Amino acid sequence: MSPAEKELHAPGDLAPAWHPSFNPWWIAFTVMLVTFMEVLDTSIAVVSLPHIAGNLSAGIDESTWVLTSYLVSNAIVLPLSGWFSSLFGRKRFFMACVGVFMASSLLCGLAPTLPWLVVFRILQGVGGGSMQPIAQAILAESFPPRRRGMAMAVYAMGVVVAPIVGPTVGGWITDNYSWRWIFFINVPVGMISLLMASWVIEDPPYLIRRTFRTGLRIDYIGLALLSVGLGALQIVLDKGQREDWMESNFILTLTIVTAAALVALVFWELRQSQPVVELHLLKGRNFAVSTITMFALGFVLYGSTALLPIFLQTMLGYTAMLSGLVLSPGGLATMIALPVVGRLLGRFEPRWLVVIGVVAVVASLVQMSHFSLQVDFATAAWSRVVQGVGLAFLFVPINTMAFAPLARHQMNYASGLINLARNIGGSCGIAFVTTVLARAAQVHQNHLVGHLSPLNPAYRNALEGATGALTAAGSSPAEAAQQAQGLLYGGLVRESTMLAFVDNFRTLAILFAFIIPLMFLMKKITPGKGPALGH
Repeated sequence: MSPAEKELHAPGDLAPAWHPSFNPWWIAFTVMLVTFMEVLDTSIAVVSLPHIAGNLSAGIDESTWVLTSYLVSNAIVLPLSGWFSSLFGRKRFFMACVGVFMASSLLCGLAPTLPWLVVFRILQGVGGGSMQPIAQAILAESFPPRRRGMAMAVYAMGVVVAPIVGPTVGGWITDNYSWRWIFFINVPVGMISLLMASWVIEDPPYLIRRTFRTGLRIDYIGLALLSVGLGALQIVLDKGQREDWMESNFILTLTIVTAAALVALVFWELRQSQPVVELHLLKGRNFAVSTITMFALGFVLYGSTALLPIFLQTMLGYTAMLSGLVLSPGGLATMIALPVVGRLLGRFEPRWLVVIGVVAVVASLVQMSHFSLQVDFATAAWSRVVQGVGLAFLFVPINTMAFAPLARHQMNYASGLINLARNIGGSCGIAFVTTVLARAAQVHQNHLVGHLSPLNPAYRNALEGATGALTAAGSSPAEAAQQAQGLLYGGLVRESTMLAFVDNFRTLAILFAFIIPLMFLMKKITPGKGPALGH
C-alpha cells in the first residue's frame, strides 16, 4: 500500500495532521448556514399547504405531494453523498448541491401549477439531500479532535432549531406576504453560502478522487434498487394513514416493492467492491448501535414535534403562531445546552451523556402524557424545554461514538447513512403518531360512548342541565334537547381525542427508554477523542 493510500485509510486520530487555511469557525458558520437553510425548508412548507392548494387550484390532498416529493428525493440522495464526494471532490460537490438547491428554490417560487411545483421540489430535494452529511464531514475535518465537540455543538444549533422555528416562520411569511416567499428567501442565503464556501472551504490532501485513481465503476443496479426502495418507502409512510394502510392496494403494492428492493439492495451492495452505499460500515458495533439510536431519536423528535402543535391547535384552540411560541423555548434551551455538552465531551464518555439525554427526553414525554384540556401555556412550554435540553445531550455524543473508530475515507459514507437513519426515523415517527392518534381516538370514543345512555344518571343530569340552559337561551324544548345531545357528544369526541394524544406521548416515552440498554453495548470511547461528525 502506498503512503497516500495508508493516509487515506488511517483512522481519524492516526492520520497525519491537516489544518485548513482559514479560521475553522468561518467554515463552521458557512456549513451551519447551509444546513439551517436546508432543514428549515423541510418544515417551513407544512403550514403553507392550504395557501398553496388554493393559489394553484388544487386540493389539500394533492398539495401534500409538495412535501412527499421533497422527502423522497432527499432520502434517495442522502446515502449517496459519500459516493458523489469521491467522484467529484467534496468541495465541488458541496457547492453544486447548494447551487442546485438555490436554483430549484427560485423555480419553486415561480411555479405556475402544482405539477411543476412538485417537479421543482424533487429537484430541490436532490440538491438538499447531500448538504447535511457533506457539511458534517467538512466540519469534522476542519477542527482538531479536542475542539470538534464544541464545533459540532455550535453546528447542531442550526439543525435543531430549524425544524422548531420552521412552522412559525412559514406561517408568518405566508400570512404577511405570499407562500412563494418561503422559497424565494433561499436565494440570497444560497448566494451568500456559495460565496463563502468558495472562499473558506477546501478539500484535505488525503481526499483523492477515486475516479482517477482506480477508475470509475458506477453501480447502476445498486443505484436503481436504492431509488426504488427508498422512494416507495417514503410514499408509504407519508400516504399510509390517509389511504388506510394495507386496506389500500396502492399502499400494499408499494410496501411489497419497498421490502423487495431494500432486501435486494442489501445483498447486492455487500458483494460490490465499489458500492453506492457502504453497508459494511454497519459491521462496526459502535456505528451500528449509533445508527439505531439516531433512528430512534429521529422517530421521537419528529413525532413529538408534529404531535404537539396539532394538540395545541385542535384541542386548545391555539393559533399557528402561538403554538410555535410554545415550541420556541425548547429550541432556545437546546442552543444554551449544546455548548455545555461540547465541553462535557472532553471530560466524560459520550454514552453517559446520551443516557442523561434519554432520561430528560423521556421525562418530558411523561410530562406531556399528563396533559389535559386544561393545560396552560407555561406547562406545555416547560415540557418542551426539558425535551430541548435532552436533545442537546444526544446529537453530538451519538455521532461521536459512531465515528470515532472509522477511517477518514469512510466518513462521507457514514455521515450519509446516519443522516438517512434520522430522516427515515422521522418519517416513521410522524406516520406512527398520526396513525395512533386516529386509531386510538376511535377506540376511546367507542369505549366512552357507552356512557351516553339514558340509564346513566350522570349523563341524564348533564343532558337535563344543558337542555334547560339552552331553553333559557331561547331554543324550543325540542331544539334544546337535540342541541344538548350534540354538545355532550362533541365533548365526548374531544375527550377521546385527548386520550389518544396521551397514549401517543406515553408510547413515545416507553419506546425511547429502550435506548438506555443499547448504550451498554457500545465500546468505550476516551473523552475528547475521535471525530464527532454529527449534530
